[in-house]
Parts: sequence; structure tokens; C-alpha cells
Amino acid sequence: MPGTDGVEKIGQAVEDIGAYIRRQREGAEVSLRQLAKVAGISNPYLSQIERGLRKPSAEILAQIATGLRISAEALYVRAGILEPRESSSPVLDAVAADPDLSERQKQVLADIYESFRRGNVAEPASSAATGTEDTVSTVEAVVDAAVAVDETATVRRSS
Repeated sequence: MPGTDGVEKIGQAVEDIGAYIRRQREGAEVSLRQLAKVAGISNPYLSQIERGLRKPSAEILAQIATGLRISAEALYVRAGILEPRESSSPVLDAVAADPDLSERQKQVLADIYESFRRGNVAEPASSAATGTEDTVSTVEAVVDAAVAVDETATVRRSS
């Protein structure tokens, strides 16, 4: 049927964002009720979003992102509201592409990595970290920090 491609794409985007939110919620071990409460929306509305029956606004996505402790940008990109940013860093590309990391872990790693980069720019070139070994050490430290953050969150949720 001509002219329905756009409608089908929007329908698919709604289903995709809903499934993505559900995966993030389940990965964070947060119940539907808990997330709905933190996001300030009703349980049935969140359930409809997760099942692809409702298309959430940017404001609702931001509230859900806050509840999941992930970036609103990640949800906006998934929902088709924003175009993915071009990354200038192979490290950030690798972190973003890693299927074994949650969105929260990816965000923490990206934030720490960017703070290291900003710190290195502020330091004189002679004292800034250089070379592959230093980069690998920095990335390993960032990964260890993200795992520690995730483990702390898991312990807090189980208490």
C-alpha cells in the first residue's frame, strides 16, 4: 500500500523503544511499579509504552531515563527523536557497541572516560597520559569503576 512506509516505521520505532525500555528496566532489576513511580507515570501507561501501544513524549522519556539512571539521549536516539552522535573516539565506540554492558554501565564508562580526556587536555602535554599502554590502563580502570558502581547498586537493591 503506497504511503504506509512512514506509518510502519513509526509503529516499529514505538515497539522498539518500548522493548528497549523493558530490557533496561529488567536489567536494572526494577519493577514496572517502581519505575512508574519514579518516572511519575501510571503503571498501565508504562506497560503500554513497553508493549509498543503508546508513543511516549520526550518529557516522559526523560523521566523514564531518570528512573532507569541512563541518559535521556540514549532513549531519544532509540525513539528516533535524535540522530546518533558521531563519536570521535574509538574507545567510546567500543563501549557503545559492547552488548554485555547495560546502558547505565555504558554511560558511567563514557562519563569517566570523557572526564579523563578533559583532565588530560587541561594538563601540560608532557604530563598527559600517552601511548597504548596508558590508554589500556585507563580503560581497565574505568571498567573496574563501572563494575564497582553496578555491584554497589545491586547490593543496595537487594537490601
